[in-house]
Amino acid sequence: MTNFERKVYQIIVNMHLYGKNPTLNDLKRKTGKNEQEIRAAVKSLMRNDELKWDKKQKKWIF
Repeated sequence: MTNFERKVYQIIVNMHLYGKNPTLNDLKRKTGKNEQEIRAAVKSLMRNDELKWDKKQKKWIF
């Protein structure tokens, strides 16, 4: 996991603890990166089974 992937992962986990799902705009604001970089990091985390999206409950699974 790269430093940026770790940062995105931690933001998602922390926001989940407070009952929120981060939006793309939240991630852009908190990381200072663009949409393409954030999407690449999230896809990498999902490929490596670090994150999963539950479509029914609409939340992240760690």
